[in-house]
Amino acid sequence: MQQVFCIRRDVTHLPSNKRSIETVYGVTSLSPGKADANRLLALARGHWSIENRLHWVRDVTFDEDRCRIRKGFGAQNMAFIRNLAISILRMAGARYIPEALRACARMGLKVLRLIGLQL
Repeated sequence: MQQVFCIRRDVTHLPSNKRSIETVYGVTSLSPGKADANRLLALARGHWSIENRLHWVRDVTFDEDRCRIRKGFGAQNMAFIRNLAISILRMAGARYIPEALRACARMGLKVLRLIGLQL
């Protein structure tokens, strides 16, 4: 452990416009010379960027938490397939994954064009 840090967040819940303040604490192995306050904040924001862009989509859109695959490498393989689908849709320009999935469902086999396959 090299540093302990505290981040204070002013949060506004958009539907209700209700505001709250959150305080979170963290521990890092990065020395102050390698990570000043601005760098630590950037790392924390980068973590939440990943959480919001990938894990949240997997949890909500693909309902991953209710998946019952447990044996062998099944769960890891399904996570890989979900990540691959999200990445392909984002590379194709999709901003909203649920909307893009519905569009792909309507396309049928033409969806393979997203990965460069022509039918």
